[in-house]
Amino acid sequence: MSFDKESVRRSAKAGDLTLNYYEAGPDAPTGVGGDLPLVMLHGGGPGASAWSNFGTALPTFARTFRTLLVDQPGFGASDKPPVVGNYYRHSADYVVKLLDELDIERIHLLGNSLGGGTAMRLALTHPDRVGRLILMGPGGLSLNLFHADPTEGVQRLMDFGADPTPERLRAFISTMVVNQQLVTDELVAERFADATAPGAQEAMRSMGMSFWNPETAEDGMLWREAHRLRKHTLLTWGREDRVNPLDGAMVALKLIPKASLHVFPNCGHWAQIEAAVEFAEISTAFLARHVERSKP
Repeated sequence: MSFDKESVRRSAKAGDLTLNYYEAGPDAPTGVGGDLPLVMLHGGGPGASAWSNFGTALPTFARTFRTLLVDQPGFGASDKPPVVGNYYRHSADYVVKLLDELDIERIHLLGNSLGGGTAMRLALTHPDRVGRLILMGPGGLSLNLFHADPTEGVQRLMDFGADPTPERLRAFISTMVVNQQLVTDELVAERFADATAPGAQEAMRSMGMSFWNPETAEDGMLWREAHRLRKHTLLTWGREDRVNPLDGAMVALKLIPKASLHVFPNCGHWAQIEAAVEFAEISTAFLARHVERSKP
């Protein structure tokens, strides 16, 4: 099973913004009873979008779940306003507004990198809206115990921001995966076009500054709040992750009461692509252990 991108593309109001998303899977689940819908939130690199991160994973997850891949504010085809406050809270609030617009009460959340930080913030702020969490090398929750900051991947991201060229984008994407054959000319060209589309660079700068500005950066240090999370949480990490290295998982694993950790060998930051089959297997098995009971 596969999906044409345009056939599953949707958009809806989320407060004062319009968010783009892709949807497939069973129609019935809305979060009131039965299995919950699954929302996937992408990472934050140049040219990142819901489709670029999870388009190839959609057919597998849509066999079981009503699955929504959401372009976070500032990315893909979603609106690109200046970020207010820290990006994780900014994005999480708009995702909740999108759920309200779609009459979806509760969801499972799967977030990669930046999307993992958004998912974590959403679960902390709106715990009644979330069933289970899958966090893939999540931003904000990853606390590097041994690796220097910035990591190699983050440094190459900053290099691209300072001088956005295809060569620097290729250097950044190369840190995402162990298998360099995945870094194709077509991928670089597609991501570069998206990263330099109107409004994209301004949105990236606004997002980035929300993690550097002293007035908003602390709100993004989600590891300090990890002990408050009461959701069943699956932490997934590539053993060779050069963006958010594996040692960054240890604090989250220790502090989140219902956390478990799965590590993919010979895998970088894009487990959903580089370890696609295993990633889908462990994710769907984890989510299948949660069944919503209809409210009286």
